[in-house]
Amino acid sequence: MRKLNILISGSTGYIGVQLVKLLLNHKKVKIKYLCGSSSIGKKISYYDKSLLGKKLPIIVKFKKEYLKKVDVIFTALPNGEAQQISKYLLKNNVLIDLAADFRLNKASEYLKWYKQKHRSVNNIKKSIYSIPEISGKKTRNYNIIACPGCYPTSILLPLIPLIKKDILKNNIIIDSKSGYSGAGRGVHKKYKDKNLYESLSAYGVGFHRHNSEIEQEIKKYTKKKINFVFTPHLTPMFRGILSTIYLELGPRNSINKIHKLIKEFYKKDKFIKILNINSLLSTNDVINTNNCYISVCKTRFKNKIIILSAIDNLIKGGSGQAIQNMNLKYNFKIEEGLKWENFFYYFSYY
Repeated sequence: MRKLNILISGSTGYIGVQLVKLLLNHKKVKIKYLCGSSSIGKKISYYDKSLLGKKLPIIVKFKKEYLKKVDVIFTALPNGEAQQISKYLLKNNVLIDLAADFRLNKASEYLKWYKQKHRSVNNIKKSIYSIPEISGKKTRNYNIIACPGCYPTSILLPLIPLIKKDILKNNIIIDSKSGYSGAGRGVHKKYKDKNLYESLSAYGVGFHRHNSEIEQEIKKYTKKKINFVFTPHLTPMFRGILSTIYLELGPRNSINKIHKLIKEFYKKDKFIKILNINSLLSTNDVINTNNCYISVCKTRFKNKIIILSAIDNLIKGGSGQAIQNMNLKYNFKIEEGLKWENFFYYFSYY
């Protein structure tokens, strides 16, 4: 089988550069085009010195004519821009979007949360919101694949097995902390007067955009109304997310039952690691990997538990999950391009 030709649009952001690094170690693909706007004519190694000497194309402006020469288009662009590209897709093209353009099932919800009209409404129904471990082989039926946000990935992975079994009570509290790379390269200017590297900042309190996709996905698996409160924080570290989820159990559910259920749900998944009950974890356990670590913890109240979930926002919450979705779509080995032994090359701190 010939290698798939790849186009990456938005190749110079943190997620885009990470994607380039990962794909260089993928045996089934070849990077044909790297596209940008303010970076036209530059080498990608300008944005990451570890890419010096690698055979990669010069950054060019996206042209729809390129779609005739590629199979897969990865878009790591500002919200709204992948919608325009989706209008040009040819029959053999697969679009894998790492922004929010196709995460929400309704254009009205997109307008509500992202404050802009959706420019490719007809393609919403042709797309799938795909956490690979949840959507599985269904992803193969779609040529537009929406990768979940980094926060929802860390939150939905532990919650969906419980929601499917209808054992969660109504009120859920979610506290998530992310490295500042999650805010993109512009974070340094945005927080220049806020001591970014030595402070912890809450933001989007009560109304962060990721509320929309968390709520949407919960509703897919239960008719019961489940309320949740989600608060994200920006931390003085470069990468990683740790989500702390507070749950109340019904009378017939114990922590052992919850732990067993989640462990059974993910027993065949290579990147989901369910730790022993009460195991402490940190972002350090998962950075530079495509893993999600989950720990179920006791509290001093028998009917309340805490779930800890940790991922690398740039990999499992971004580029790694995008590659997983490509692997699913083309029936490649799910770990292709994502094996641990390759990861030592990938990562430098920016």
